Amino acid sequence: MQTPAPHWPLLAAALLGLSLATTATLAQAPFNSRGPRPPRVVSPEVSPDRQVTFRILAPKAENVRLSAGDLPGLGRGQELTKGTNGVWEVTVGPVDPGAYRYNFNVDGVPVIDPRNPATSESNENTWSLVYVPGAAFMDTQEVPHGAVAAVTYYSTALKRFRRLHVYTPPGYELGKGKFPVFYLLHGASDCDASWSTVGRAGFILDNLIAAKKAKPMIVVMPAGHTGPFRMGGPRPTGDEFAQDFLADIMPLVEKNYRVYADRQHRAMAGLSMGGGQTLSIGIPHLDQFAYLGVFSSGVFGITGGGFGGRGNQPPGPSFEEQHRAILDDPKLKPGLKLFWFATGKQDFLLSTSQATVAMLRRHGFNVAFQESDGAHTWINWRNYLNEFAPLLFR
Repeated sequence: MQTPAPHWPLLAAALLGLSLATTATLAQAPFNSRGPRPPRVVSPEVSPDRQVTFRILAPKAENVRLSAGDLPGLGRGQELTKGTNGVWEVTVGPVDPGAYRYNFNVDGVPVIDPRNPATSESNENTWSLVYVPGAAFMDTQEVPHGAVAAVTYYSTALKRFRRLHVYTPPGYELGKGKFPVFYLLHGASDCDASWSTVGRAGFILDNLIAAKKAKPMIVVMPAGHTGPFRMGGPRPTGDEFAQDFLADIMPLVEKNYRVYADRQHRAMAGLSMGGGQTLSIGIPHLDQFAYLGVFSSGVFGITGGGFGGRGNQPPGPSFEEQHRAILDDPKLKPGLKLFWFATGKQDFLLSTSQATVAMLRRHGFNVAFQESDGAHTWINWRNYLNEFAPLLFR
């Protein structure tokens, strides 16, 4: 029979040779001799009925608000209520299944949840992350799982170190066979980690592959930003990213991973800014991609508004004028097996998507386009990935 470990004050007293009276006093003392222990805080807490409770210990704070852009009904945030123990709390929901970013604003200072180790990066920020289960296509299920790796590389085009994330399917580590490659791009203000955290890309692919709905594939998630991004500022150009993508990312993948390096085994898709980058790279290099997907995006400026609908139309020739020879080349179209668009009916870029699809169809492209419910959020983009990936490499 195992002997229970002695209470720490008794052990300390024995080691220090203290008297029995002193030992008895220590035995009654709390672990933290400087004062009472702070209350135990659990945050976030997801209930079976999909209510989510957020808590933070901030006894000296005067105001605490919750910010979580995709959570329905929050708008610009929701105030927490302070308890007598100094713990602020708010419950929201029921919340639809999915991954949600959030943070707290404590007396004007944005902070992540100190009790939650799950985080999601964006281009210049870190967010806390909560997952509400209940959607089979992106839940963590008892199926074979692939791996998502963070890969650092040196960009010769940009003359600095960069990072990307790579999903390899279950069984890849066994070292057998080659795989098609899918380049998956994020949106403005996000980063290369976004698709695999808030986007649940790895779990979505795991579940699709296990159900034999999608082919096993390598998914490469690069960093689309080459510098800071400001909403309402100049439209982000795809030039620097395109240089990095063509000169460094594609060669790195084809050198270090077991992928087929031909058009019929290569796909690209992106959301919002990443959708624009998909067009700005995919159309000029149409001979290299058989599958293109554009989520909540299009050719920025095509409707007179620019990126983010703020009128930042780039000067000079239009996208259509710049690429007319490629758009009208009949030899390139048969090898393009899928050109897929999806945008929410409440998305501020819906007219951009519609105008882009119309332009492509004028040039003879067979474009699939769906208008879903919803707006410009990850709630839609995870669904689009789940619909798009099964169509690849068939």
